[in-house]
Amino acid sequence: MHVQILADSACDLPLQFYAEKNVTLFPLKVHLDGKEYDDLKTIDPSEVYRNIRSGNYPKTSQASPAGFKDLFTEMAKNGQDGIYIAFSSELSGTYQTAVMISNQVKEEYPDFNLTVVDSKCASLGYGLVVMEAARLASCHASKEEIIADIKFRSSHMEHLFTVDDLDYLAKGGRVSKASAFLGGLLNIKPILNVEEGKLIPIEKIRGRKKLLRRIIEIMKERGDTLGSQTIGISHADDEETAHEMKEMIQQEFQPANIEITSIGAAIGSHTGAGTIAIFFLNKLPS
Repeated sequence: MHVQILADSACDLPLQFYAEKNVTLFPLKVHLDGKEYDDLKTIDPSEVYRNIRSGNYPKTSQASPAGFKDLFTEMAKNGQDGIYIAFSSELSGTYQTAVMISNQVKEEYPDFNLTVVDSKCASLGYGLVVMEAARLASCHASKEEIIADIKFRSSHMEHLFTVDDLDYLAKGGRVSKASAFLGGLLNIKPILNVEEGKLIPIEKIRGRKKLLRRIIEIMKERGDTLGSQTIGISHADDEETAHEMKEMIQQEFQPANIEITSIGAAIGSHTGAGTIAIFFLNKLPS
């Protein structure tokens, strides 16, 4: 029996991916105007960005514990082996909840063979890890091989991203209010990174053109054999810049593949509209 791959909506892969690649989706929750939505399933990111732009800020919460319990129990009853690749535990409590509920189910079904892996990744960086795990599962790779690949990619995935407005990150306590205020005044754009699952500002650049060029330079400094990789670009309602970045990356590195996806409602609620993120490996699997 093949290994079932499970992921949550913070990996910012499109809805059709899950059906096509036989990956189980756990949607994170989005709260807007007193209603609760399932990210990707019952709310479209464009709706979230429209609200954010008009000053109506959504809240988010982790995937439903009851949803985990139902699905894990069903898998245990069917003797289905699985790997749940979770959104970074530094950014969400979803990983801890999945571990807790998996352990509860194992008390009732001691043979339940589910491994929960903390990806320490976010958005399409996490998505690229899930894509490769799904590919390996479809090729009937062993559970151990898939887990080893997940752990390798997770630990070598670079996340470079910039936000249009630092205020959104300041609201969520991700950057200081003062740096958000100054950034807005001076047209200074930050370049941030995810290290050990946490958001870390690495540079501040004035002006958009310089910013995009600097991202390409950092890719050169950090990437490993970018020409043979799949590079990810995700955007928060800014397809134009995503395609501009794609052309720059194509010209510079001629990668094997470039995936562009929209940043989903759960992550977009924290970054705001206009975010652009680039994902690649700083070391390739041998």
